[in-house]
Amino acid sequence: MDTSSIFVIGIVIFLALAFDFINGFHDTANAIATSVSTRALKPRTAIILAAAMNFLGAILFTGVAKKIGGSVTDPTTLDNGLEVVTATLLAAIIWNLATWWLGIPSSSSHALIGALAGAVFVGAGSDHLKWSGFIEIVEGLLLSPLIAFVIGYIIMTILKWIFAKKSPHTVNKGFRTMQILTAAAQSFTHGTNDAQKAMGIITFALVTSGHLESLEVPLWVKIAAATSMALGTSIGGWKIIKTMGTKIFKIEPIHGFAADFTSASVIFGATLLHLPVSTTHAVTSAILGVGSAKRFSEVKWSLAGRIVITWFITIPISAILAGIIFKILF
Repeated sequence: MDTSSIFVIGIVIFLALAFDFINGFHDTANAIATSVSTRALKPRTAIILAAAMNFLGAILFTGVAKKIGGSVTDPTTLDNGLEVVTATLLAAIIWNLATWWLGIPSSSSHALIGALAGAVFVGAGSDHLKWSGFIEIVEGLLLSPLIAFVIGYIIMTILKWIFAKKSPHTVNKGFRTMQILTAAAQSFTHGTNDAQKAMGIITFALVTSGHLESLEVPLWVKIAAATSMALGTSIGGWKIIKTMGTKIFKIEPIHGFAADFTSASVIFGATLLHLPVSTTHAVTSAILGVGSAKRFSEVKWSLAGRIVITWFITIPISAILAGIIFKILF
């Protein structure tokens, strides 16, 4: 391995871990927005819990990483794979930081998949894109929020029926405790899915550069990605927490429990199927579904519409941005 190769690989790994770090504080809201807004957990406690469970989830699963690493393109066929990965990560990082600054809960997953497709298209040509794999991933990304909305609506409707005759104080006290468990589950599932994306990209880079023979994720990559996401999570994304926890509708403990249980179930189900999904979309859609079941008119649909628009534009904008970055740099 020559010095220049080591240097380029080092840059790619740094960018991938930076993406994971940004993903951590960008998506902290996914796990703790509802539990913080209902005061089930203090902010500092919630962030520590989220960081620890994110790390654990990231270490234990790799199926999504392999999917990311090989479904959009075949890394062994790219002559300029490291350049493609560099453009991909820069575009995804730029989009994540922009939406974080604006307080919009956009999808890191959409950003990464869109950027990878755009970088491959511009850098290697459309023949190198695995359209079937790309479409399968996009379908999962688009279907998961719809599923989360429906399940959230159903679960909240059932809870309303079960606890209709209980006093609000008693119900909220019980569910405030339950929210600690669902926040932990939410953080764990975030690690099982979102942290895998940086692992997949690093493994992709190692394969395309000839330093690995297969998409099996090395242990050091697992530990590095899990640690990076946990550190990012420990910083927290307060702007997005405020948006998701307070601005969509007034969340009480029973709603927070229903939303977290729903999104954690959807995300973990996707992880078991090795499908990369957007935890941001799953959580936000679950909150919208729960809010609709509580009272449709209480949901601030104008804000929800703004979030949905961001969901749809993230993939094409990230793809275009990655293509432009590739042209400028390489």
